[in-house]
Amino acid sequence: MFDTDSPGSVFAAALPPADVAASRVEPPGMPLERLEAQICELAGHLAAATCRFLVLLGDFDARRGWASWEMSSCAQWLSWKCQLSSGTAREHVRVARALRDLPVIRARFAAARLSYAKVRALTRIATPATEADLAELAGPMTGNQLERFARAHRQVTRADDAEARVRRRLAWRFEEDGSLSGTFRLPPLAGAVLLKALRAACDDLAGPAGDPRGDVSAETPARIPGDPADPARCHVEDGPALSVCTAQMLSCAAALSWMRHDRGAVLALGRRRRKPNAAIRRAARERDDCRCRFPGCQSRRVDLHHIQHWINGGRTDLENLVSLCPYHHKLVHDRGYLIAASAPGGFAFYQPDGTRLPACPPLPEPDGPIDRAHDADITPDTIIPPWYGERLDLDHAIWACFANARLAREKQQHPAGPADRRADVTVYEPEDCDELVRQYLEQAPRRTGPILIPIQV
Repeated sequence: MFDTDSPGSVFAAALPPADVAASRVEPPGMPLERLEAQICELAGHLAAATCRFLVLLGDFDARRGWASWEMSSCAQWLSWKCQLSSGTAREHVRVARALRDLPVIRARFAAARLSYAKVRALTRIATPATEADLAELAGPMTGNQLERFARAHRQVTRADDAEARVRRRLAWRFEEDGSLSGTFRLPPLAGAVLLKALRAACDDLAGPAGDPRGDVSAETPARIPGDPADPARCHVEDGPALSVCTAQMLSCAAALSWMRHDRGAVLALGRRRRKPNAAIRRAARERDDCRCRFPGCQSRRVDLHHIQHWINGGRTDLENLVSLCPYHHKLVHDRGYLIAASAPGGFAFYQPDGTRLPACPPLPEPDGPIDRAHDADITPDTIIPPWYGERLDLDHAIWACFANARLAREKQQHPAGPADRRADVTVYEPEDCDELVRQYLEQAPRRTGPILIPIQV
């Protein structure tokens, strides 16, 4: 993958041979100092190459190159084409867009003076007017310290922002253990409605003794497996797997909705109806994971599309239905994209000219080592920040940042210097100021010449 044979390559001594790397026997170790230097040098090359990658990505996004692939956003194209997760792709696009207007941070990033973690934090708070001061403050900080600084900076900036008080946000995710966690920010009225709905849902789930547990629904096979990786496991719709104990508890007092995963009349309506019934919609959601099946799209807002159109004799059967988001649903109808069933539960998408769209395009082979992907001069000390273990004084850092910004604004308002600001200064003097000055001069001893102090020899 990399040119490790060249004598000047940073990978030549860091990577062992392939047959040695595959075995458990450790190769003869190099000195730790040399290993540490190569790690730091490679981190610098990664930072410089990442900067070039983001600059190219920003240019690609500005020229809307992703639209030629019928993607709804650059992040969607990046997730599909470069094998990134959706969240990582969105963050890369955000940083790439911000770097286009931040030349100082971009230059330091290209020279590997700032890591991607620092640049990601700086692009959340930097503006063209403040990027120089922020880049200077970020130099001696570690990545964690800069994250804390950026978080505090955003809190101070938004403290008096009226827009921030009504900004809406709702984020949720499933943790590794299957639990649901999330955060939300809502206006007071909407927040009260949400809390009332949550309390009502909790009351419905708890319920009085002897009452059924509301409309709880779970897919439960005839046999409850204990292995979470079993395809026939119990799980929440579009969510994590349920443990055996949880499934047994739900089956005691819940209203169960059964679904047959094999072929049957319940999943085939033929030509009798164009609109799928509830059973077919549930089966399609289960098969398609409640997401659009167009390559690269992960949208949860989906419609059921007839692969063979209803007007052309298509049947309303599960095998003839595929989940598509509204954007790609319209695209298939307008542009003439073709869809074919490639495997049980799988689909192949073809462009109007017959070219197949791969579900996950392979990455191209690199044409050289990473040090040829940029033109920065990288040494083992380039990426290391000038930090010697000091703790971050967050209050002082925030004060210095906003004080520098205030001074910069004042210099812009008065570019000629302090001489033009005398009118802005008011001097308060007592009424008998002249008399006090005269008395002081009379009482103070007068010195007419220098005082000679004899020095003993």
